[in-house]
Amino acid sequence: MKYEDLMDFVTSVFVKLGVPEEHARWTADNLVTADLRGISSHGVARLKRYVDGIVNGAVKTNPNIQIVREGPAYALIDGDSGLGQVVGRKAMELAIKKAKEAGIGFVTVRLSNHFGIAGYYAMMALDHDMIGVTMTNARPLVAHTGALGKWIGTNPIAVAAPTKTPPPWVLDMATSIVPIGKMEVYTRMGKKAPLGWGIDAQGKLTDDPMVIRKEGALLPLGGLGELFGGHKGYGLAVMVELFSGVLSGAALLKDVGQTEGPGPSNVGHFFMAINIENFMPVDEFKERMDYMIQKLKSAPLHPDFKKIWVHGEKSWLTTQKRLKEGIPIYKKVMANMKDVADQVGVEFPWKL
Repeated sequence: MKYEDLMDFVTSVFVKLGVPEEHARWTADNLVTADLRGISSHGVARLKRYVDGIVNGAVKTNPNIQIVREGPAYALIDGDSGLGQVVGRKAMELAIKKAKEAGIGFVTVRLSNHFGIAGYYAMMALDHDMIGVTMTNARPLVAHTGALGKWIGTNPIAVAAPTKTPPPWVLDMATSIVPIGKMEVYTRMGKKAPLGWGIDAQGKLTDDPMVIRKEGALLPLGGLGELFGGHKGYGLAVMVELFSGVLSGAALLKDVGQTEGPGPSNVGHFFMAINIENFMPVDEFKERMDYMIQKLKSAPLHPDFKKIWVHGEKSWLTTQKRLKEGIPIYKKVMANMKDVADQVGVEFPWKL
């Protein structure tokens, strides 16, 4: 499926629901970028989630996004329950603006919604030769170390830094072993999940993705217990909660709602932009990044691996390939997109 066609379709869905065209295109760009980068768990497969949120009244199509507090290098934004992609883009643009003026920009957000892939916003800083950092809390899906049930979100962290030689370095990771979207993908494909990704209601490891999604829970990075560092993944998740939820005044832990409704999800975000020029010439920084990456890749290769990758490299290569050859979409996702088209009354341009 062509990138442009997918962009036009997703944009038309949001416009039909009353989202201003520019904001609709921002939202579409976030979702389609996820598919371009091979992150299908956060791509157009999530379209219905946002549509349902708008239809149910939990997500506002024309929110009154406001700066509540600000200073030269910081700001707090109230997202007024708008689409997370719209609120997130505005917040990161503000962080970049402040970094241009003050060297660094911090922006926290409350009363937002799920905003798609965190890396999207971190990568916005690359166009300005800056380092971008993004975090967000999320609805509870993870059992933190020692707990049963869902208590904390997958709480991703994303960092992007420019390089002299493409691709840029981009880290985009959940603080759980995997994002919940992976369980959705495994469910659609009828596959078992690797044992160790999640637990059932009694706390036992399970490979059933539906059990993990429903009555069980995902596990933090490092897995169950402290033997392999599960408490460290737990700590990272709480760190994200601190910056995104506690500091912003957004909902926390089990209080975070779903984008689909019925009420406001009150998701919290954190954005940071760092102006490299305030520390060293940008060209020098990019050369140092290239040097670091080359050193990492020059290490002796482990016999069980074919190549040493750096963060963002696979996604960048996938993007180049899919821009040329098209974006693969699962049949079940296509069917869901057709249902959305019928639901809102827009043309579905593909045959199932």
